[in-house]
Order: sequence, then structure tokens, then C-alpha cells
Amino acid sequence: MLLRAVRRHKVVFGVVVVLGVLAGAGFAVLRPPLLSSRVLVVVPASKGIGTQALIAVSDPVLSAASRSDPVLSLEQLRRQVKAEAATSSALVITVSGKTAVVAQGVADAVARSYVAFVSSPGSPGGRVRAKMVGVASPATGSTLPAWVAETAGLGALAGVLLGVIVAVAIGRTERRLRERDEIAGAIGAPVLASVPVVHPSGTAGWVRLLEAYEPGVVNAWSLRKALRHVGVADGRPGSGAGVCLAVVSSSADRWALAVGPQLAVYAASLGVPTTLVIGPQQDPDATAALSAACTTVAAGSRQPGSLRFAVGDYPEPGWLSGAGLTVVVAVVDSRHPRLAAATPVTATVLAVSAGSATAEQLARVALSVTSAGADISGILVADPDPADRTTGRLLQLGQPARQRQPAHHRQPARLTGSTPEDRR
Repeated sequence: MLLRAVRRHKVVFGVVVVLGVLAGAGFAVLRPPLLSSRVLVVVPASKGIGTQALIAVSDPVLSAASRSDPVLSLEQLRRQVKAEAATSSALVITVSGKTAVVAQGVADAVARSYVAFVSSPGSPGGRVRAKMVGVASPATGSTLPAWVAETAGLGALAGVLLGVIVAVAIGRTERRLRERDEIAGAIGAPVLASVPVVHPSGTAGWVRLLEAYEPGVVNAWSLRKALRHVGVADGRPGSGAGVCLAVVSSSADRWALAVGPQLAVYAASLGVPTTLVIGPQQDPDATAALSAACTTVAAGSRQPGSLRFAVGDYPEPGWLSGAGLTVVVAVVDSRHPRLAAATPVTATVLAVSAGSATAEQLARVALSVTSAGADISGILVADPDPADRTTGRLLQLGQPARQRQPAHHRQPARLTGSTPEDRR
């Protein structure tokens, strides 16, 4: 379930992960890593090493260190200076700084301030003969690139977890239908085929589709089954003569518009005389580029031999009589669908992209088809969800799962209890 949600909303998931990486890297830049330097101070064991550790980080010591080396303020020294016992007679003072020079210099300053403070006659707890062992060690710690990489990795991990949560949350509230069974059940029509579609960006893209579209083996078999369902048996030339198929799609589902042209081009490649009709639409802008491409291909020399085009007003029925298959592309408004006047069709199919419409939207389109005096014979799904394992085949009514025996062939039931003769 989690993987399916991530696949369906991979764009949202990717954006959240990228934001996590950027947040981690930004934090690393704003809060660069601190380098640490240490210095060892020897004190008499009889003076109490724990007490000396507290004195080393006291305000008098840190104030004197800040005056001698004003790189860090007293407040900063309180946060970045630590003192702890190494042995019963040795004290380790650790100082963190943004650079190695600062950390090492402040460590030496704090150690000198501590030695001077406890060695003075007025030192609390008596005079202590403390002594620095050498100077502060070179500062060590993560470099800025390593720190950025580390925090960016943590940000990516947080982004993955948050992305999964967001993808699952969107999946639970999303009403758009992605699975074939959901799409088929919304309007009570079976899915005849589900194929990826070309995404033309303009007239040139549509021209390339009409001239060079060639489906793969699996998609070709799906389109062949769809043709067989509407009466073009096995895609043989001349079969299904007079079949006029309307492919209806929504204006909000722009990728589904390519289903009709792809089906027409494939049928023509099988040798079936095919006519692609782009007639008056509810929204003329929805098919403007496709209409221009049909006109261009029809006037060019590379027009497929078995494919003709009709653009503008729907042609007269007699003109279509020579076509084994006529594919009529119809685009309806997504909010107020209404089929424009068209030539009589023998079958109507609905083209819909996976994840592009809700059940209510599909039902409105189906009602517009019914109001126009037609009926939806099936559905062609464009760009099916790779994670969808359903088929979109509806159960046939009147065919129960198990064959029932006729009433007159029922086996006799065995009765229990006593008969009237037994009770005499």
C-alpha cells in the first residue's frame, strides 16, 4: 500500500524529499560544525578535581579569558567551554570554535586564566599550584563539506518519511480514479484496452503521431481486441464495414484526446480503410492543434494509404460508406458535457486517462452520451497506472459463478424424524 501510494504520487514524494535535502543542507550552512581543542592542566590531587572543574568554567575565569582574547563573549564561552577530570590530578579543558585557530587560542586563554585564578592568594578554597601541560592541541572535528553531506542525508531521510506520509494522506483523500476496475465500475462499462498515449505538444507533435505512430506488441494486441469488440474482426481489411466509432473524452483530460487518433492510425496500418473525423466540438480549442495536423497530413505526401481525414463539418454518411472504420473524435466540456451533433455512430467508447477524473465526472459524461441517443460500449484507458493490477472487466449479469441445476433435476433431500406410520 505504501509503495503504491508513493508510485501514484511520486512527484509530491520527490518534492518533499528534495525539500528535506535542501533543509538539511541549509541548516548545515547556517550552523557550521564546531572544531574542538583540548588543553591539560595538572593540579594537586588533594584539592578535589571535581571542584577544580567547576572553578575552570566559572564566570571569573571565563571573564578573564574573554578579556585576554576577545574573540568570544562571556555568553559564548559559557556554551562552548567544558572542563572535566581526566585523572585525580589532571583537568581537561575543552573549547569549541568555528575555526581551528579560534578553538585552540581560546583553549589556551581559558587554561591560562584558570591557572592564574587558582594560583592567586585570594583564590576561593586556597591557593592551588596548577600548571598547564604544554599548549592546547590542534582543533579537530567535521569539515564543512562533510557536515553538509551528513545533515543533507538526515534531511533526505526525514523527507522520505514525510513524503510517504503525505503520499498516503493524499491517496486516502483523492477521489480521482486510477484503477481500471474503479473506472469501469463508475459508469458500468468494461475496459476494452489500456495503452500509453503520445503527448503531442502542438501541431507538429500531432503530425508525427499521425504519420509515424506504431504501438508495441502488447499495446497493439490491446488495440486489436478493442477493434474486434466494435466489429472490426481481427483487424482484417474490409472487416467491420460501415463501423462508425465515436471516441469521447473530456476537455480536462488532454492526454485522452490521443486515444482516438492512435486507434485510427493503428487500424489503417492493418490495412483497414479508416477515416479519422474531427468534427464540430463543444470546445473548438480542445482539438484545434489536432485538426491542423490532420489538414497538414492530408495535404502532404506522407499520408498513410489506408487513412483519410475529415475536418470541420461532419461528412455526409454516403461519403463514409467506403471506410471499414470511421473514428469520430468528440471532446465534451468537463463541467457541462454535451455531445455536438454528429453523424450516426454504431458504437461509442469513452477515453479517459488514469487518475484524471472522479466517478462523478465520468458519470456526467456518460449521461451526456445517453442524452445524445447513444450508449457507451466500453472504455479505453490512456496511460494506465503501472501499479494497477486490475482488468476493468465487469461481471456478466445472469451468469452465476456456479452453474445451478434445473429445478426439475434437484436431488431429493433427506428428511429426519418419524413418519405418521411410525407413530402408530
